[in-house]
Amino acid sequence: MREKKKKKRRWLRVLGIISLLLVIGIGAYAYSVYSSLTNAVETMHQPIQHKSEKRPEQVTLTKKEPFSVLMLGVDERSGDKGRSDTMIVLTVNPNEKSIKMLSIPRDTRTEIVGKGFEDKINHAYAFGNEEMSMATAENFLDIPLDYYIKVNMDGFKDIVDAVGGITVNSSIGFKQDGYSFVKGNNTLNGKEALAYVRMRKQDPNGDFGRQDRQRQIIQGVIKKGASVSSLTNFDDIFGALGKNVRTNLTFDEMKDIQKNYRDAVSNIEQISLKGNGQTINSVWYLIVANEEQQRVQNELKVHLELN
Repeated sequence: MREKKKKKRRWLRVLGIISLLLVIGIGAYAYSVYSSLTNAVETMHQPIQHKSEKRPEQVTLTKKEPFSVLMLGVDERSGDKGRSDTMIVLTVNPNEKSIKMLSIPRDTRTEIVGKGFEDKINHAYAFGNEEMSMATAENFLDIPLDYYIKVNMDGFKDIVDAVGGITVNSSIGFKQDGYSFVKGNNTLNGKEALAYVRMRKQDPNGDFGRQDRQRQIIQGVIKKGASVSSLTNFDDIFGALGKNVRTNLTFDEMKDIQKNYRDAVSNIEQISLKGNGQTINSVWYLIVANEEQQRVQNELKVHLELN
């Protein structure tokens, strides 16, 4: 149980995947790190045309109001915009000093807002980028989504190499893209990490297994990126982040989160979304019952203090 909670705490640092890595080394390397940091933030910052109808006024982080984040892990390749293979919703409540994390399975069938038909939820990104992904996830969960963080999984190999490689613990042995992975610990460079995270068909847990490997990769990057040995590589790390991470969070908002919400990381709860597989018009979907959908909606609303 302790190990499970420890893993959850580590994973939920994904909320600070930008802010945590961006503040490395401020102090001893103050000027040079800060300069590199601000340049990376300017590159990563990508405002979008999204205003939630589910929140009358924009959330104010300086007032320590509960907020939410949609994290998108997008498998972008040359000539292909890609789909959001990973969709994770984080709600942060500084008053309760807690975070709730919900992974939305990519095959979940729901209305694609702006298209007027139902499809797999991860197709929303292919149809309308971050804006449609946020609108569709908002509609599905019936909560406002205040921010997004998008990570290009194809370019994530650059981030892995920038931190000097990572170590993951695989639950199974398998081969993918010419690489072999053993059951247990594997030390990976960037290309190996990308192959590791892309495998799905050989996993008895299917897409859920792939999501777990994606979490391991991000956890490994955060662990290595936060280590003292990575301080000398901050230029490479920030450069890789600038190329592969996009967010509508501003630098000031990142600092507000680091200052006002960091205690929430000590109390993390992962929420599961259950459903049943069903084939519709020769396409396999995950169907979430109305009762299950409402259960998750209510839990997140309470955590965001919307009720």
